[in-house]
Amino acid sequence: MSIATALRLSRRTLPAFAAEGIFWGAFAAFAPVLKAGIGASDAQFGWVLLASATGAVTAMWLAPVFDARFGRVAMAVAAVLLGLSFQAPMHVSSILWFGGLMIFAGAASGLLDVVMNARLSLIEARSGQSLMNLNHAMFSFAYAGSALVTGFAREAGATPAQVFGGLFLVVLALAWGALQSRIEESAHEVTPAPGRLPPAVFWGGAIIFAGFMSENAVEGWSALHIERTLHGGAAEGALGPAVLGLTMGFGRFGGQLVAARWRPATVVVLASLLSAAGSVLAALAPAPWVAYLGFGVLGLGVSVIAPMAFAMVGARVADEMRARAISRAAVVGYFGFFVGPPIVGFIAEATSLRISFLFIAAVLTAVPLLSLMLRRSERV
Repeated sequence: MSIATALRLSRRTLPAFAAEGIFWGAFAAFAPVLKAGIGASDAQFGWVLLASATGAVTAMWLAPVFDARFGRVAMAVAAVLLGLSFQAPMHVSSILWFGGLMIFAGAASGLLDVVMNARLSLIEARSGQSLMNLNHAMFSFAYAGSALVTGFAREAGATPAQVFGGLFLVVLALAWGALQSRIEESAHEVTPAPGRLPPAVFWGGAIIFAGFMSENAVEGWSALHIERTLHGGAAEGALGPAVLGLTMGFGRFGGQLVAARWRPATVVVLASLLSAAGSVLAALAPAPWVAYLGFGVLGLGVSVIAPMAFAMVGARVADEMRARAISRAAVVGYFGFFVGPPIVGFIAEATSLRISFLFIAAVLTAVPLLSLMLRRSERV
């Protein structure tokens, strides 16, 4: 399949993935300012991030109802809600108010995440083409670009309210691009078989958990590590999440080529070890440029862990159980995505950010064992 064909098929979902990326990229770049503005410690800022995670998880349970209610405009409405939800937190200085408002930002993000992935999955099913790598790469590139631009805006003296107000205008254009003219009716799907899910779902979910946890934890704390631990400036701090986002984007594009040549289990093991090495390098970095190298190596590796794990789970279950198995593995994985930043904050409060990144490396080194257990699980 050509890139032109993939872009054509994804023309409505790519704006939604970009919208998600630009807000979280800007948030990561502004994390040091936001944390100082509300007077939060590392642990308290971790609780704030956990509040947004709570909103996201809650919204994910309600997302199917939202999707059915809004139909072809669901992605666009969710994108606008995401843009609106990030405005109010930028105007408060209280930890409680900020944490409470971030619940709504997390909820809007969770809604958009589920809806856009569901619509993309439907397009894949109708077209018979694989589009996940391209669309998730768009998220990473949008995240990186937003973090980088936000860093320069910070250097120029822009406030969070000004930057996020401008991003709301951008998301309005993206929401227009995400409007679908129609939604194809779902073909008949086999009713999932009742009963206990196979062990492959647990082991695969644990791998996805490790990958998503590492990814989002580093995204949320890399700027603080550059600025506080390594004494970098605002633009230097924003470059941390930007480097991670860029390398993850390139990694997801390259992952499609690698997967065609190597077994998914091999890719997962090598990617996890590469990611762990990158996290160690970032943790022990004596200067910002060394940390950038570490974040880049981590991004290349961690970008392919979750997609390959989903493929491994799908290969271990029967057709009539596949949808439910993938769904349950995804729930476990996204839980890691949301709890990663708070856990790093709690560890940083008790020790330091260097120890936090070493902890992430330790989590990633457990993935080869989880992959072995997944491979040994019986096909059901």
